[in-house]
Amino acid sequence: MTIELHSAASILAELGNETRLAIVRNLVRAGGDGLMVGEIQRATGVPGSTLTHHLRRLCQVGLVSRTRRGSALWCTADTGLVHSLAHYLIEECCADEGTHGGADAA
Repeated sequence: MTIELHSAASILAELGNETRLAIVRNLVRAGGDGLMVGEIQRATGVPGSTLTHHLRRLCQVGLVSRTRRGSALWCTADTGLVHSLAHYLIEECCADEGTHGGADAA
């Protein structure tokens, strides 16, 4: 999966919030099994209505998906998207190193 600049910026904007970052980190740790909303709430200490708001925002950018299993609402991180975002950030690491003159250039 390739991420474009606009998508990366949208995802990173949502992850710029401490609560949303904590939610995603908990979900990434859980892997493909995901977590019930109540488990996320206990792990983060975020009140239910606030958690719903944050989950909705994370779903809008594709980082999290929600599914109902019986009476429980489960959330799962899109780990493929998380990996793609990390790759987007580091894929050209140091590619231009040494080409801009710097302090040692004459």
